Amino acid sequence: MESTTLKNRVFDFFQVKRNKVLVLAGLFVVAVILPHLADNYVLEVMSNVWFYVILCLGLNIVVGYAGLLDLGYAAFFAVGAYTTGILTAQFNMNFWLTIPFAILFSMIAGCIIGGPTLRLRSDYLAIVTLGFGEIVRITARNMEITGGASGLIGIERPSFFGIYLNDISDFYYVFFILALLAMFVSYRLQNSRLGRAWKYVREDEDAAEAMGLNRIIVKLYAYVIGAVFGGIAGSFFAVKMTAISPETFMFTQSVLILLGVVLGGMGKIPGVILGAFALIIFPEVFREIGSLRLLFFAVIMLLIMLYRPEGIWPEKRS
Repeated sequence: MESTTLKNRVFDFFQVKRNKVLVLAGLFVVAVILPHLADNYVLEVMSNVWFYVILCLGLNIVVGYAGLLDLGYAAFFAVGAYTTGILTAQFNMNFWLTIPFAILFSMIAGCIIGGPTLRLRSDYLAIVTLGFGEIVRITARNMEITGGASGLIGIERPSFFGIYLNDISDFYYVFFILALLAMFVSYRLQNSRLGRAWKYVREDEDAAEAMGLNRIIVKLYAYVIGAVFGGIAGSFFAVKMTAISPETFMFTQSVLILLGVVLGGMGKIPGVILGAFALIIFPEVFREIGSLRLLFFAVIMLLIMLYRPEGIWPEKRS
């Protein structure tokens, strides 16, 4: 009897795994062939979806894994975008060579904000990160090398083995591939030793420190790695738009990215991806009703927060 029950459990386990693999394979095939089936409007929306998936997964490392409230994440996004924009538009550097610099400067920005502030907690940390985001935006607005308030223009689009990335379908695939890489790295981090350290710090910093974890270093890793996600996304955003301005990196942008993480479910990768999809697609679905679509979207989010405060697809807490 016990042997039969064990066999049934094993069969059910592999059946569920197979169903998940089939669903993921189907979604992957649909995503790959979408540019051959959809018009430019749909591709533009989906490109934005994959772009926000990258940003939301990056912020999820800070907020979902390490439990740090960050209201200035757009600053890392801005550092990557301006690094690539300045190097390509003003120094004629090849786009692909600017990516290591964007990563480096994003990491430095993560250290600058993380080092002095990670001893803070809760609301104090949120206020400091908000201020850091505004400092980066205002600095970009007042520096000549960044184009000032008018922004930076003339950013050339890159080529890949002689093929120039000009069409919206090209950038759709670029952001799709980057989103897949972001998912892979997020899963690897989640199941790593560092990921477990983030979870301990998130649940109880004092207990984690008593176990021998250096909570300052652990949280700093979260900021730096999250900053790399934002910096890479910003680099590709700059060449896609061919122009950037400080208004793109306002506080509302940080809130929007944070909203995607909270709405989907902090710490849960599929939930964060779902939150990014909802963040972009919901307003587009109701675009025909004009400005009321934002009110309608806000009401939907309010209902979700009331009845699903942990998010649409929350992480299971042990």
